[in-house]
Amino acid sequence: MKKIEAKSTVLLGHHLKALKLPTMHAECEKVARRCAAENVDHLGFLLQLCELELIERERRSAERRLKAARFPSIKALESFDFAAAPRVNKPQVLELLRCEYVERRENVLLVGGPGTGKTHLATALGVEACGRGKRVRFYRVTELVTQLLEAREDRQLGRLKAQLAKLDLLILDELGYVPASKAGAELLFDVISRAYERSSVVVTSNLPFEQWTEVLMSERLTGATLDRLTHRCTILETGGESYRLRAARRRRSGEVVDAASGGK
Repeated sequence: MKKIEAKSTVLLGHHLKALKLPTMHAECEKVARRCAAENVDHLGFLLQLCELELIERERRSAERRLKAARFPSIKALESFDFAAAPRVNKPQVLELLRCEYVERRENVLLVGGPGTGKTHLATALGVEACGRGKRVRFYRVTELVTQLLEAREDRQLGRLKAQLAKLDLLILDELGYVPASKAGAELLFDVISRAYERSSVVVTSNLPFEQWTEVLMSERLTGATLDRLTHRCTILETGGESYRLRAARRRRSGEVVDAASGGK
């Protein structure tokens, strides 16, 4: 009897590997022992194994989506200091975290001064979207423009645009720090235009809308870009003063007080 059981175990392991069910293969014997001890029937046993496989498969898929998104660093909303950024509308951010705007193919514009948390919030939204099965890609605007120009030079522009078209969410960070060339601005507009009502775009910018002409080099192009981005969008203002600078000033003040009191 034991020989038969051993043979069955070996064959089952072989079949599970052939079916590419590695978690079921790894957990099968342990779950079988637990189910036997708890008097769980064979359907319950199979259900537990399937659940473990699905959970692990989704975990691996989420990891792949996070890697493909190429975030400069992983940021979660839990680590965002809303107290240090009072201009940020927290209920609005929490609503966006449900990712329904991605389902509706709407956009999010985060506007505010440097160091006010725009990139952190944009990344947190992207990470959450990855966790919900969405295809996400993070770009600094200058990085994307450079890639578009190089792809055009190498006759690979169609391929890059096709990759961008497959995304559910495109994050464009730091629009406004470096002016684009005329050709670069036109290529960026084309990407935004193609995404219009097909996927969602999150843009962070340190410039108010009326100053976007400084980046896009053309009032016509700026107007057309804003028209597509703001048609169906949520606008979040993060304020003008860097909370990182405020935090640094508080730390320095604390050090001064500590030094004056002799470190007591």
